Amino acid sequence: MLLLLLSGVTAGLGLRQAEAGALENVLMPGKLIRGHAKAEEKCTNCHVRFDREGQNRLCRDCHKDVGQDMAQKQGYHGRIKEQACRTCHTEHKGREARIVVLDEKSFDHALTDYPLKGKHTETECSKCHQPGKKFRSAQSVCVACHKKDDTHKGRLGSKCADCHTESDWKEARFDHDTTDFKLEGKHANAKCRDCHRDNVFKDTPMACVSCHRKDDKHKGRFGEKCQACHNAKAWDAVGFDHDESTKFPLRGKHRQARCDTCHTGNLYRDKLQTTCVACHKKDDKHKGTLGEKCGDCHVERAWNETRFDHAQSRFPLRGKHADIECKACHKSALFKDAPMNCIACHKKDDKHKGGLGDACDSCHGERDWKENRFDHGKTRFALSGRHRSVKCDDCHQGQKYRNTAMACNACHKQDDVHKGQQGEKCEQCHSVQGWKQTTFNHGLTRFPLLGRHQVVECKKCHATPQFKDARTECVACHDKDDIHKRRLGDQCDSCHNSRDWRLWDFNHTTRTRFRLDGGHRGLDCYSCHRKPVSGKASLPMGCVSCHDKDDVHDGSFGRQCEKCHGTDSFKRVRLRQGQNSPPTKIAVSEVACQTVVRGGCQGGARQATRALQTMFASGGDAR
Repeated sequence: MLLLLLSGVTAGLGLRQAEAGALENVLMPGKLIRGHAKAEEKCTNCHVRFDREGQNRLCRDCHKDVGQDMAQKQGYHGRIKEQACRTCHTEHKGREARIVVLDEKSFDHALTDYPLKGKHTETECSKCHQPGKKFRSAQSVCVACHKKDDTHKGRLGSKCADCHTESDWKEARFDHDTTDFKLEGKHANAKCRDCHRDNVFKDTPMACVSCHRKDDKHKGRFGEKCQACHNAKAWDAVGFDHDESTKFPLRGKHRQARCDTCHTGNLYRDKLQTTCVACHKKDDKHKGTLGEKCGDCHVERAWNETRFDHAQSRFPLRGKHADIECKACHKSALFKDAPMNCIACHKKDDKHKGGLGDACDSCHGERDWKENRFDHGKTRFALSGRHRSVKCDDCHQGQKYRNTAMACNACHKQDDVHKGQQGEKCEQCHSVQGWKQTTFNHGLTRFPLLGRHQVVECKKCHATPQFKDARTECVACHDKDDIHKRRLGDQCDSCHNSRDWRLWDFNHTTRTRFRLDGGHRGLDCYSCHRKPVSGKASLPMGCVSCHDKDDVHDGSFGRQCEKCHGTDSFKRVRLRQGQNSPPTKIAVSEVACQTVVRGGCQGGARQATRALQTMFASGGDAR
């Protein structure tokens, strides 16, 4: 207000510029701060008469850096809402006055070019903004505040943020992959000072021994190229590819062996031999007798495991021998002195007690000691049938194999159910296929087997094993089958044959002296053959033997009925007229016969004879 008043006065009085300036100085409300002291000489350096807004422009004329920030929208002044400078900065309060009044608790540092993060949010303003210096003049580089904390002594430059963070000074975030030594495996967890001792980070040696020399268990014998075997994952993990990098690939137990087990000298100066004996000479139980090519027998999986091809020796291993341990035959470790004959190892197993010599392989095979491969077919007694399954000692008792009897009864005498009655040639009936199976030719006996007899079991006829006591007549076996009850004799084969009992072909006319004709033709056998007989069924051929009860003459005409009667009919008679005359058949009526018979019975034989003669002479009825 005062300034406006003065401006009006000077204008009204029409004062010159110099006079007006002197008057303004006299009327100035107070001293300016030390930095603005020179501006007191001329108020118009900061003020524009009759123009309040013009004052801001005059501030930026001196504070060009602030004006530039505002123009580019950067820095604190460029980010806040634009307002008059005097809103925050008040002058004319004396040389020592503070024209920048900030509320440190509410001041938003994010509006500046250096937002506070991490530990910086807890730091007091005075730690960075030193007294007597402008706030904006505070440097944002780390060393501006932390130079005394720089353990690297400036050797790594001033870009601390490349490694360190605002959260903690000790927390490093340096990307080691940007260097020539990438951190891998265990190195990724190592502390910086483990490798960078005395805070020396540049020109740090990268050779393993520069840090791990004290860890070198090889004491320098394997050189300094640790990475050829070891890697950063683990010190104990050996990554050396022995198979690719050397002429000695590691297999089996060799993979588990420590390097210094074989490499006892300097790795580069002492050339290591690859022969087995170079390391295993003290383990050689053969004392060098088998040479130095241990790999021909032994394998790398285990020293006790062998792969020797015994087939290349003079004694190929077969059967049970293939599973036997070496020491079972090779009593000593020299091996070459092992005998090859069977009894060298199996003498105690020889049940023959040396009686068959020592060529055990003539009979026994290597698959099984009990398995016999002796070719009995080359002897005089070839084995066939059931003999093939018989044990040797069943025949060769007492382990006696030479001059063994070959007759059947030598072994089967106790089995002979015939008790010697059939002799000793058992093979005539029996075969080696089975004791019960017989090959006896019954046709060579007095009783050839024909028809139904061929399928009958031996015991059906031969009730006892003696066989020779068997009878040959039919009734010996078929007595109970005889429906004739011996009335036709016991020579059954006279009518029947062995094909079938029911078939019979007896011809009474051709096979006997008694021709069946006339009334005899249709008679039943038993009409004549009435009583049991032995041998042939022979009967008297006289008529009276059957017709005695039919003789009406009561024996008056004797017993030669055929002189008068024929077989056609009893009632027809035939008589001779003379000694040389043929018999004449005359039919005699029943009345005539009765007359003759009656007359003969009443008047005697002579009268009956005369009556018949008269009847025959007349050729008629003799009534």
